[in-house]
Amino acid sequence: MIREQLIHEWLHSLFPGHAFTLAPASADASFRRYFRASFADRTLIVMDAPPEHEDCRPFIKVAKLFEAAGVHVPHILEQDLDQGFLLLSDLGNTTYLHQLDTDTNKQLYGDACAALIKIQLASKPGALPPYDEAMLLREMRLFPEWYVDKHLQKKLSDKQAAMLETTFRKIIESNLAQPQVYVHRDYHSRNLMVTTPNPGVLDFQDAVYGPITYDLVSLFKDAYIGWRESDVLDWLIRYWEAARKAGLPVTEDFGSFYRDYEWMGVQRHLKVLGIFARLYHRDGKEGYLKDMPLVMHYLRKACERYIDLKPLLDLLDELEPQQDQQVGYTF
Repeated sequence: MIREQLIHEWLHSLFPGHAFTLAPASADASFRRYFRASFADRTLIVMDAPPEHEDCRPFIKVAKLFEAAGVHVPHILEQDLDQGFLLLSDLGNTTYLHQLDTDTNKQLYGDACAALIKIQLASKPGALPPYDEAMLLREMRLFPEWYVDKHLQKKLSDKQAAMLETTFRKIIESNLAQPQVYVHRDYHSRNLMVTTPNPGVLDFQDAVYGPITYDLVSLFKDAYIGWRESDVLDWLIRYWEAARKAGLPVTEDFGSFYRDYEWMGVQRHLKVLGIFARLYHRDGKEGYLKDMPLVMHYLRKACERYIDLKPLLDLLDELEPQQDQQVGYTF
């Protein structure tokens, strides 16, 4: 309530004499919260990022980069970094997750890929932090720490732990061999808004410079909605063709591109399982538990296809022998 009172005071100082109401707009997995300020003639969004926990500057930097690339992101109208407040344009409250179905998916994903290509074409080394070996490894280690130890309450043997580290290194080698571009890092149905122009892109403050397939994994192997592999393959080919035409450094062979995409997915899904377990066990956010089976499904399916990932698949079977993956797709 103290933070909300400070927001009220800040908005009154920006718009003296103008009445408004303030209501929660959304929250995310961090300490950030969002409020919708409704005035007589418009609505605006306030980002509340307590400075002791969050830093608004990466959001501001990436917003400017993506906006300059021609992507529809919230425009920053005002900022108070000392208090941790940003005033943003309102992209509405209709997420891709709410609109995606078998009638809309082709158009919505086509728009999302077009926006992604704009972001990738604007990429310059040194502008964003590198998605380097240390970060990729740190993320994957969330899996044994939080999913295995805390969630499954199991302890890896020395042999299992060594195998996992060896597999991590192979995954990273594949990931870092890819062309490098700007990476949103959470380019999925909860962070894409149905807007004009479409899509509106949110939650990009953790963007980095890294593997070109990463955001495609976030988009098409979405933890919150799943699709038939045949549909995803079609969308991936359409992206790959458009990316090549635009001059992006995707591989000339689609088979190689798809393998890169699959191995990137293994990295992400190990991380996501660790993060979802942490959100539940450390932060008490149990809503993410229901999303774990789909993420595990993605992970297992990729491991089934590549001989170098079979030891990881065997480990998953050892950890959860009762696991009979029936989660395939929503549509």
